[in-house]
Amino acid sequence: MRAPDQFPPIVLTATDHDRLSGLAEAVAGRVPDVYDYLAAELDRAVVVGPGEIAPAVVTMGARVAYRDEAAGQERVVTLVYPQDADLAAGRVSVLTPVGAALIGVAAGHSITWYTRQGEAKTLTVLAVEHPVEDGGAAAA
Repeated sequence: MRAPDQFPPIVLTATDHDRLSGLAEAVAGRVPDVYDYLAAELDRAVVVGPGEIAPAVVTMGARVAYRDEAAGQERVVTLVYPQDADLAAGRVSVLTPVGAALIGVAAGHSITWYTRQGEAKTLTVLAVEHPVEDGGAAAA
C-alpha cells in the first residue's frame, strides 16, 4: 500500500486526461508497470477545462524543473508523448516512470514513484513553464 504523502493532488485538463487514458490503454500489454501507475494517476486526477488549470501544474508539453531528492540532482525536461521523446534533447515521454510521476503535479509538491527496478524515488517539482501556443494542453 502506498503512503498518502507519496501522492500529492494532481490536476489534468480534460484533453490531457482523454489522450493519456487512450495512450495508457494502448500500451497496457507492452509496459504494464507504467500502465498501472499512469492508470492509477488518471483515476485519482481532478479533471478541469483547459482554462482552469493553474500555471504551476505540469501538463503535456510543459517544461519542468524538478529535483531528485535522493540524488540531490536537478533536471529540466519537457513532458511529451512517446513519439516526441528524445532524452538527449530533454524531452521525456509520459510513458516513462518519471514522466508518469510528473504529470499533473504542481510546483512545490513532491511525489514518490518507483523505478522499473522497484527503487523508490522522490521528485520535487520546482518550476513549470507552459508552451505559449496552448498553455500546455493541446487541442483535440
